[in-house]
Amino acid sequence: MLDLSWSHILIVLIVALVVVGPKDLPRLMRIAGQWMGKARRMADEFRKSFDDMARQSELDELRQEIENLRSERPLADVERDLQQSILPDDMKSRPAVALETETAQREVRIAAPEDAHDAPVAADGYKPSAP
Repeated sequence: MLDLSWSHILIVLIVALVVVGPKDLPRLMRIAGQWMGKARRMADEFRKSFDDMARQSELDELRQEIENLRSERPLADVERDLQQSILPDDMKSRPAVALETETAQREVRIAAPEDAHDAPVAADGYKPSAP
């Protein structure tokens, strides 16, 4: 920017007073103030546009980084392991109806032994001798 000290400003005002005259000096100062206001507004708009461009660039970089993280998915293996069942594959392949039927058949076998003449068998599988 311009490096104007008070002495320089005073010299410019004295020259303007001599050249323009005291009658038109207030009008000249008002016009100069309006120009300065326009120049400041333009500079502010210019700076804001650069700030917006920088902010947009940062947002684009953040979006790209988020997309990269989503595409890499470092925890995808953990998620897949969490979604897997803890049941073995042979238990998954049997339908629930077949399991219920098999359980019911076991209960029938236990309740009514096939050979009623045999002596009961102990839990450890040992048959006591006949008396």
